[in-house]
Amino acid sequence: MAITDSRYLEVLARLQAAATRFRRPPPRLLAVSKRQPAEAIAALHGAGQRAFGENYVQEAMAKQAELAGLADIEWHLIGHLQTNKAREAARHFDWVQSVDRQRLVDALARERSTELPPLNLLVQVNVDDENSKSGCRIDEADGLCDAIASHPNLALRGLMAIPAPHPDFELRRAAFRRMRELFDQLKTDHPGMDTLSLGMSEDAELAVEEGSTMVRIGTALFGKRD
Repeated sequence: MAITDSRYLEVLARLQAAATRFRRPPPRLLAVSKRQPAEAIAALHGAGQRAFGENYVQEAMAKQAELAGLADIEWHLIGHLQTNKAREAARHFDWVQSVDRQRLVDALARERSTELPPLNLLVQVNVDDENSKSGCRIDEADGLCDAIASHPNLALRGLMAIPAPHPDFELRRAAFRRMRELFDQLKTDHPGMDTLSLGMSEDAELAVEEGSTMVRIGTALFGKRD
């Protein structure tokens, strides 16, 4: 068994164990493949993984060209997206998890072809109000959800956040819990929302406990990046 296969099975086991322990549905696994070669993605695809997250549009497009024969890969953009890259993102990704402003919503709607399925979007929330982080304020999320829902070629799927990496996990728990409460609140007006993207390699179990439905795992799958 290749080392990637072994890590993949270990991560799946971790998530299943957390779901069982906390009586939650098992979350979807998003393999964060930024700065990983196309061969590593192909290897993990061979082990059974289908959803991959990239931070940079151009890097992802190069990998997509190399992996064109793997038609069932689901590509997620999880990094900050500049509005001038909306055209490429709208045409080359299945999901954009980093929607944080009205201009970006409008640009993605303008560029997403109606011949493609609706583009799945998550509103990124700056839950800890960090100056260095992308994401909208908590009080802006409702308006962005309404804006996404108004476009037939966009699909509002939920929320994403990257809480501050506090050494004290109880502080991370508080951020996860605020996101879950916001998700439940917004879902009242947008019942189609089904995705709360929270948690990474270090705190995946905590995220599952607090209600994450999708975890973004990179290091635990691929090892440390150079």
